Amino acid sequence: MSQVQLSIVVPVYDEELNLPDLRSRLDDVLPRLGTSYEVILVDDGSSDRSFAVMREMALEDSHYTAIQLRRNYGQTAAIACGIRHSRGEVIIPMDADLQNDPADIPHLLEALDQGWDVVSGWRKDRHDAFITRSLPSMIANWLISLLTGVPLHDYGCTLKAYRREVIQDASMYGEMHRFMPALARWYGATVTEIPVTHHPRTRGKSKYGLMRTLKVLLDVLTVKFLDSYLAKPIYVFGGFGAACLAAGVLTFSYLTYDKVANGAFFIQSPLLILSALLATLGVMSALMGLLAEIMVRTYFESQGKTPYSVRETVDLAAAYSQEQESRSGVI
Repeated sequence: MSQVQLSIVVPVYDEELNLPDLRSRLDDVLPRLGTSYEVILVDDGSSDRSFAVMREMALEDSHYTAIQLRRNYGQTAAIACGIRHSRGEVIIPMDADLQNDPADIPHLLEALDQGWDVVSGWRKDRHDAFITRSLPSMIANWLISLLTGVPLHDYGCTLKAYRREVIQDASMYGEMHRFMPALARWYGATVTEIPVTHHPRTRGKSKYGLMRTLKVLLDVLTVKFLDSYLAKPIYVFGGFGAACLAAGVLTFSYLTYDKVANGAFFIQSPLLILSALLATLGVMSALMGLLAEIMVRTYFESQGKTPYSVRETVDLAAAYSQEQESRSGVI
């Protein structure tokens, strides 16, 4: 399939009423960019006529592609599907509920042209319920920024722009789509943030609630582990195991001292059981770390993955040799 320069990826879930207006807004912006583009619409198991509308859009305009998932897998899975089916050198996910504004797409592209690899949207003037949406989001953004070391005001904004090479090999599960700027940063990508327009929802019903915030916070732990310990899991398991083993030894040492100094009986103190449990937990954690090390090596070696990412290679001699071979007809 031929390459295009820009791919817009739109996860859709019960947005039948918003899709016509979304198309109108996209058609008002994208043709004026002067670049080749495509719009990938992914229906995430909608219960209304969303896919019927998407199918009609795809049949009427070759710039649109409609994909229907067999059931509702979640926003992350829908975005991952859209990215996998996209062809663009630049990929921009956005919501279908009209709260993201396609008019911000040129601003995202301008920031990419300045040399950034990832441009994240920041809903600076957000139109959502404060208690149930904005406040939990502010807390989550602060915690994610703290743990990942990538400070952003708005991880939850779907409207972002990525260079294809920084996300094409990324695996997304759970609610991981919101952590893509942090994951890309760990691969060596440069990340920035710009304010984008956020419209209030006028049609349809929000699919997000407080339970989603809890899921996001749990995913933060996964992201932190992938960042710090993916290549060396023994550090976290072994460190925890060593701490437990040390605590067990100290507890047993105190019991021994108490027996020698005061004549106390081991069997009368619950600390004996605690020291045994801590020592056992320490040994088991260390063994889990060793097993995790073996699994990580299998992960990298079986799939041909590397624990590093190359941005650019300059080798004049190799380029000259390849050119000579090409001229001689070898290649």
